[in-house]
Amino acid sequence: MYDIIILGSGPAGLTAALYAARANKKTMVLGGDQLGGQMATIHSLENYPGTPGINGLDLAKVMQKQAETFGAEVVFASAKTIVHGDSYKVIADNGSEYESKTIIIATGAKPRRLEVKGIREFTGKGVSYCATCDGFFYSGRDVVVIGGGNSALNDALYLSDIAKSVKILYRKDSFARGEAVLVNRAEKAANMSFLFNTEIVEIGGGESGVEYVVTANKERIDCDGVFIAIGHEANTDYLAESVKRDDMGRLDPSKLPIGMFVCGDVQSGLKMQVATAVGAGCDAAMDCIAYINQHG
Repeated sequence: MYDIIILGSGPAGLTAALYAARANKKTMVLGGDQLGGQMATIHSLENYPGTPGINGLDLAKVMQKQAETFGAEVVFASAKTIVHGDSYKVIADNGSEYESKTIIIATGAKPRRLEVKGIREFTGKGVSYCATCDGFFYSGRDVVVIGGGNSALNDALYLSDIAKSVKILYRKDSFARGEAVLVNRAEKAANMSFLFNTEIVEIGGGESGVEYVVTANKERIDCDGVFIAIGHEANTDYLAESVKRDDMGRLDPSKLPIGMFVCGDVQSGLKMQVATAVGAGCDAAMDCIAYINQHG
């Protein structure tokens, strides 16, 4: 019987593991199929304090080793089902079952993928799902943002301070889903333009990366980078339907079953950054520790 099982080995989960283990709680991390979660895909992490330019996977390895130093156990498997009775039983995809007094959900969220011709070929070579991760590399260049909600507007505004020009391509006729303050800021940005009622059907380029996109109207738009911002989906399919989720599948800490906690990108209302994930992991672990100390 574990005191705490943490689902997910991204920055939130590994931070929670560090705090839980240092509190002398018997702690296990079910780390999924890849250490580090989305952080592991970041080639150069330049916006996490104290580690300028570190590779995301390298940072995850440091976090794992630190948690293990204090006794946390890390197993690379994923939860298939969670059964909640007097305790929590996690049935994993490695054929094992693990029991714990409490559980911390830190399984993150994944960007909604855009499926068009060329996107797989150029992902990482001009196609990005993270403006704050990759925007720096497009300083003084022309970029396109796909999407029309708050995520797209925030990405476009962030990129407008870096890139030469930013075009937002949106399949609807207005930013009806975007907050007014973000729309107003975007409209005032001198290097930003909008193409409504526009869908892309192809991303093209050469050995050096993306060079253009093609719209459904067969218009070619030259660009150096394409940022996809059509929302995220939380990784919560393994949870019972009775566990309440928001429209992104994310979890509100105040609406979880007793003994269940959440942190990181899977947490409702949290900004999706490594720094916020670490802070949320700390919060969740401390709340979980306090719960165990009170309830035994």
